Formats: sequence, C-alpha cells, structure tokens
Amino acid sequence: MHIHILGICGTFMGGIAALAKETSHKVTGCDTNAYPPMSSQLEALGIELIEGFDSTQVSLKPDLYLIGNVVSRGNPLMEEILNRGLPYTSGPAWLAEHVLAGRWVLSVAGTHGKTATSSMLAWILDYAGLRPGFLIGGIPQDFNLSARLGDSYDGKKYFVIEADEYDTAFFDKRSKFVHYRSRTVILNNLEFDHADIFPDLASIETQFHHLVRTISANGLIVSNGNDQNLERVLKKGAWTPIERFGESQDWRGSPADFDGTFSVSLNNKSIGQLNWNQLGQHNRMNALAAIAAARHAGVTPQTSIAALEKFQGVKRRMEIKGVVNGIIIYDDFAHHPTAIETTIAGLRHRIGNARILAVLEPRSNTMKQGVWKDDLVASLQDAEKVFCFTANLGWDAPAALKSLGDKVQTSDDLNTLIDMIKKSAKPGDHVLIMSNGAFGGIHGKLMNQLRGKSN
Repeated sequence: MHIHILGICGTFMGGIAALAKETSHKVTGCDTNAYPPMSSQLEALGIELIEGFDSTQVSLKPDLYLIGNVVSRGNPLMEEILNRGLPYTSGPAWLAEHVLAGRWVLSVAGTHGKTATSSMLAWILDYAGLRPGFLIGGIPQDFNLSARLGDSYDGKKYFVIEADEYDTAFFDKRSKFVHYRSRTVILNNLEFDHADIFPDLASIETQFHHLVRTISANGLIVSNGNDQNLERVLKKGAWTPIERFGESQDWRGSPADFDGTFSVSLNNKSIGQLNWNQLGQHNRMNALAAIAAARHAGVTPQTSIAALEKFQGVKRRMEIKGVVNGIIIYDDFAHHPTAIETTIAGLRHRIGNARILAVLEPRSNTMKQGVWKDDLVASLQDAEKVFCFTANLGWDAPAALKSLGDKVQTSDDLNTLIDMIKKSAKPGDHVLIMSNGAFGGIHGKLMNQLRGKSN
C-alpha cells in the first residue's frame, strides 16, 4: 500500500511514517519547514519529502492519505482530497487499527515530561528483554530513532507511546490518546496548555477523563499524586487500579545527592538507589513513573533501576550541542513556564554557581498568544542572563520581562540576538537554548560566532 502523509515532519506523524515504512508500505509525505531531528530520521529511512501542500500531489495516486493535525480546511491538498472523495484517515486512527491492535499499550500522558518518561519506559522494557515497540515525540539517544514496531516476548507485544492530549485532526477533535486503548497509563501532570484548541483547564481535564474511561479493569493508572488537577480528574471516576508517585505517595524518591543519586521506595519499603546522569526533580518524578509502569508489565524495580543507570537521555532534552572556548551550549525543548523553571533548576543543581545564560524562543501557539507571559519572569529568575527572541509574538515581551532588569535582552532579529549572546558569554558559562522548534539554527550559528566564523 502507498501511504502519503500530510504534515509528515511533526514528531508524531514522522513516527507514524517510520512505522508504516517498517511494515513494508510505500511512504511519502509533505510538510513545510522540515528541520532535525525528524527530517534527518525521515531522510535516513529513505522517505520522500515534498515541500508544501500543493494540490498536484494527488497525481502520486496513493492508496491512503494520513492527515496530521497541522492540516486544516483551506489547505490546497486537503481540499483536493475532499473534492475528489479520496480515502483519508488520521494518524492516531491508523495507528490504533494497524499497529496497536492486540498489543499491550503503555501510554505516557501529561503536560510535561511525556517524551522523557516514554523514552525511559521504552528503554527499561528493552533492557529487560521485552523488545517493545514505541512511538515517542523525540529521539531517545539509546535507540536513535523515534519509532519502531518491536517484537513479541513470551506471547505478548509491548508498545510504549507518548500519549498526547492535542487534537487528532481537523475532522476529529478528540485528543489523540483516546484512540490507543491503553492498558498501562502514566499521568505525569496536568496544567493548562494548547490555548489554540482548549478554552480552559476544565476542557483538558475532560479529555484526560476520556482517557481514564478507556483503561481496562486489569490495567493500571500510574498517577502523580501531588498534582491536584489529576486528582480532580480521577475523582470523576476510575475503573482501574491506581498507583501514585511523588512526595508521601506509594512510589517515592528521596532528594538527590550532589551527583544525582536518589533512593526509590514503594509503600515505605526501600527498593534501591538510582545513580544516573539526568538532571532535576522532574526527571526523578519521571523515573518513578517509568519504574511503576514497567513493574505492571513484569519488570522488577531493581531491573528498572539498573536500566535507568544506563539511560542516555533524549535528543533536544538538555542535549549538549557543543563546547566552544569553555562555553557549553545546550538544546532543550522547554516551552512552558513550568518546564523552563524545572530545566533551569536541574541545570543549577548540577553546575552550582556557574552562570546560566537562558535563551528562549516563545514559539508554541500558547506562548505566541501570550497566555503564559506573566509567568515567564518567575520561571527565568534563576538564570544570570536571559535572551528572548521576540519575532512573531502577539504580546510585548520586553514589557512582560522588564522586572528581570538589566539581565534580560530581547530582539526580533535572530542575528542580533546571537550577537548579544556572544558579547555576554564567557568561559565557564552554560548557554541553555529553549524552543520547541528549530529556532533558526541558532545553536550552530552561535557556535560559529563564538569560534570567530561567519554564518
């Protein structure tokens, strides 16, 4: 079968493309502004990418079109598909029918930490020999790809999926995760986000409860017991056993030592110590959730701890892009105030009094609308310097950040922003670049400038 994917360079649809290719389908796709790591993965798979959504692509005559949620009415290719009555479906619907059916699905949902926790869980199952399939909204360093089918183990097929609450497609406004028929579900946290599709927090809670309604009685919900929004969702009704993680919960982790080591306990009984290289309290919470979910699939917590001690992390999650003249450049996906704050706090715990230069592109639809502008100051407070890219914003970033004083600089021109960072950075600094997009290739351009090279 020939499948043509609209919006193929999104992390989810790119993963769908990889799975379809692995099942021997012919796969092509189209999108705009492709950038790594997904564009690199698709290129490595030999999947043909077409720039844009021109209606002439119907001449490819695929058997089926898969529609990403980036596509809306008015898209010229989508309009041509509709006018001709050509077959199409959504990525989640195709995945549920052709990949997830008959598998033990382990889903990771939440506003933050989905990619990291999914990667940890997939790695634990793989380390334990369960040979899981997975679809993750990033590229785990341990696998170097975002999706694979996996294999059977002891008559079971396990599949780990990053379960996004974002809508499925323009013709299906349910959250993606209701399609997956999950058996094990991690609920990491819940905050307001995606202001382009959700009017308020209550509407997101409704979608999370739809997910809870789909989990079987022999399944398991692993939930952040310290998150009151999640507790409110569960109080609406749950028909599945629940294990909670966090402070004073079933699964607990001690505060980390200076080297990142922390102890893990279940029901006040010590299980062991985890000594790893991941930063921050948020990652310790992610680890507790992954250990609990893996236990439901038959992996002992001791094996999970051993696996996580070898866990290498995820690309674009505190990924070191390079070191130039003693200045360390990081790439991170953080784009919500909570994620920004926890990312900076994790780096601070590791580097002590060294300077953090936080570089932010408010790129998500929610950020562009200014929903979180009043929360940014607190999230950036622990950085010594803050640089904010202000192009295409619907709000006044300099005014919103003015209480940070002279430690903040803003620009709507990328080259000007890079020059500001270059002039400020000095040996021993940690430059933390945060965006959920390509950010104009700022990482390489900055490193070239620091080396004295032109871009």
